[in-house]
Amino acid sequence: MSLATNLQIDGDRLWDSLMEMARIGPGIAGGNNRQTLTDADGEGRRLFQSWCDAAGLTMGVDTMGTMFARREGSDPEALPVYVGSHLDTQPTGGKYDGVLGVLGGLEVIRSLNDLGVKTRHPIVVVNWTNEEGTRFAPAMLASGVFAGIHDEAWAKERRDAGGKSFGEELKRIGWEGDEPVGQRKMKAFFELHIEQGPILEDEGIDIGVVTHGQGLYWLEVTLTGKESHTGSTPMYKRRDAGLGMARVIELVNEVAMDYQPDAVGTIGHMDVYPNSRNIIAGRTTFTIDIRSPSKETLDEMRERIEDGIDLIAEALDIDVSIDEVGHFDPVTFDAGCVKAVRDAAEALGYSHRDIVSGAGHDACWINRVAPTAMVMCPCVDGLSHNEAEEITKEWAAAGANVLMRAVVETAGIVE
Repeated sequence: MSLATNLQIDGDRLWDSLMEMARIGPGIAGGNNRQTLTDADGEGRRLFQSWCDAAGLTMGVDTMGTMFARREGSDPEALPVYVGSHLDTQPTGGKYDGVLGVLGGLEVIRSLNDLGVKTRHPIVVVNWTNEEGTRFAPAMLASGVFAGIHDEAWAKERRDAGGKSFGEELKRIGWEGDEPVGQRKMKAFFELHIEQGPILEDEGIDIGVVTHGQGLYWLEVTLTGKESHTGSTPMYKRRDAGLGMARVIELVNEVAMDYQPDAVGTIGHMDVYPNSRNIIAGRTTFTIDIRSPSKETLDEMRERIEDGIDLIAEALDIDVSIDEVGHFDPVTFDAGCVKAVRDAAEALGYSHRDIVSGAGHDACWINRVAPTAMVMCPCVDGLSHNEAEEITKEWAAAGANVLMRAVVETAGIVE
């Protein structure tokens, strides 16, 4: 069979699978709350494994809980082509973020089975553990261990808000495998994902060919002033940590705006102490998130923000500490894998454009150890990490069709 054959996935089956997975860990507003290593995560994993078993795949699970479902190729010695993403969600997550990449990969296998297509290289569908990083920070934890970014023992000691460790919870839900992490070798890795941004929908484009991923810094800032009464403390005597945070929020926005069009910056997580209506805030703790596809820009932004925070703290007579709690450099995806995605979109007649991923993905870490690329489909209003996240059946099918063709081209069809 030639690649000229118009290989197509079963769009209805893919959509039905997405909807069935969405029944596990339902949210409160139409989305999902299937946080990593919860009972719902365990149930979602079991459903995925049952589908893999039905498709004739063999399952391996490593000691970080990552699932690897393998379809054999004609050459068992050939390096496998990997495809996948993650099944865990945000606490108020959508039905597609990550899940589309895993179930899209499974649909590639199902459709190849239906069509009787055999590849020379094996194909492996992956569900990476704890991509979201909401319950156990940092994000992309298991793929980070796989790529040698994080130490496994350190990763397993990450704790959630209730004090439970990653390692304990992985064992509790029964998904700690016995395969050593990171020993698998890959010919290539492809990840299908919703865009999580508005560009593709706004421009009416079917497929995003992801060439780069933004680098990021997460900086946790603590400003310490002095708690005092809001009514009786003169303005000039105040050491207001809340005012300091407000000025830092403005600073971060100003710095990000100076590096348009690609840089972004915000403060999302904020805690104010003692958080009383008639007490001046004595302490604030918040996280700065800055991102850019340029390492030089990213480092300049961090330097300007840290220098600006020092000036703010000095002016307000408050103390400051800044800790780096997350970082990765910008990513340039493999030229050959990117070409495979672009060629697949063109061959299938889909409109496409190069795009930079604004979010972190498991592909960003795996790119360090194997040739990697990403496929993106639009999402409505660019909304993600929200229960209102939405895509169309047609967008999902288009992304999975491009994924299949790129994977098959890389894995090689047996005539």
